[in-house]
Amino acid sequence: MTEKDKRQIQKDFQKNMDYDELLNCMRCGFCLPSCPTYIETGHKEKYSPRGRIALMKGITDGVVEPDEDIAHSLDLCLGCRACEPVCPSGVKYGHLLEDARSILQKHKKQSVPVKLIRKGVFNGLFPHQNRIEAATGLLGFYQRSGLSKVGRKIGFMNLFPESMAAMEKILPEAPTKKEIRERPRFFPHEGEKKADVALFAGCLMDTLFFKTNNATIRLLQKAGCDVTIPEHQLCCGALHGHNGELEQSKKMAKQNIEAFEAGHFDYIITNAGGCSAFLIEYDHLLAGEPEWADRAKQFVSRLKDISAILVDLDFHHQHHLQLSPQTVTYQDSCHLRNVMHTYKEPRILLQSIEGVRYEEMEGANTCCGSAGDYNIVQPEMAMQILDHKMAKVEKTEAQTIVTANPGCLLEMKAGVERSGNKGKMRAVHIADLLVEALEYSEENQLVR
Repeated sequence: MTEKDKRQIQKDFQKNMDYDELLNCMRCGFCLPSCPTYIETGHKEKYSPRGRIALMKGITDGVVEPDEDIAHSLDLCLGCRACEPVCPSGVKYGHLLEDARSILQKHKKQSVPVKLIRKGVFNGLFPHQNRIEAATGLLGFYQRSGLSKVGRKIGFMNLFPESMAAMEKILPEAPTKKEIRERPRFFPHEGEKKADVALFAGCLMDTLFFKTNNATIRLLQKAGCDVTIPEHQLCCGALHGHNGELEQSKKMAKQNIEAFEAGHFDYIITNAGGCSAFLIEYDHLLAGEPEWADRAKQFVSRLKDISAILVDLDFHHQHHLQLSPQTVTYQDSCHLRNVMHTYKEPRILLQSIEGVRYEEMEGANTCCGSAGDYNIVQPEMAMQILDHKMAKVEKTEAQTIVTANPGCLLEMKAGVERSGNKGKMRAVHIADLLVEALEYSEENQLVR
């Protein structure tokens, strides 16, 4: 990093960072016990929220020079935002982190391959749902043709990093293009009508986790909702926002807002905690654009997680839910809990299932190590966090780990494999488990 780059970074920090928010941090340290990287690095201050804010302020004030060490400190942050609920000053740490990363990313010197990969992922893939569908089709062919089994047998996956090789084993079965494209966009309510809702289908949720989206739709229908999947929606932009590509995420936010303005819906329903947290802050993302600020607020005001609307509509009392006897525990999606403030509702639903013994996990509110693409770009720290998480899961003696976010789901599945619990334990999305409980209950009633 040249002296010229450092001066320009400082100017950008002074221009773009919210200085009042930087001053809002009282350095009290309440955030320290909630920060996974502070704990995992042996309580190193520069890997804590307080320490990172001090570094951001230092660059802005010109008393700290930006360098690779500071960039690494910010990159090592999970962005789980567990520091925000415990902060007595209400510091919006997540906003500061994304703004700082965006500035540093703009000035980062990258190799040609890295530039091409970033451009391909952030500009060429995720803003185009049809391309994600095509990529999913290729994955489906890889899985159904038997190539995946052959690849593992001959050791092909050993050519990839350990975290990616482990992830390949636990990917869900990809849907076919036909399944995706032939699904209707409107689903009528069952029983008494209670609401008109729109599903934020998501990019990976509506391809790789297609079955979970279908389960979500079924639950909404059972709860008395007319469900619409608006056309022209796309990826929420969270991956871009967390990786310093804020301008691209703004473009995607605008397209999503337009897509959901096309209908009159009581609620916009999400089933992925990571997406929810980014969507709920579209008003912050677009606050500086007069044409979009009010439209973003309207969009945000209608957002609800699937578990929240089910509880609001009394779904768990109006439908009998049952499973074979099993112990269940719940791993919070960090963003669903810390940003959407939704954490009681999943537990209410799980505890309403007959046959389930619900066991609260110690530290269920702390990150599992997934954090978007964190387990790919920071695999060592991610695996360290996951190993400690699985030790706490094992203490619950649960056969079923429930999550509310696709990244968390894959991470917990990887944890089951990694800890040697395959066959004794499973990980499942809450929407899939609730549909399983509905079907099990219906089957048992028929038998009776």
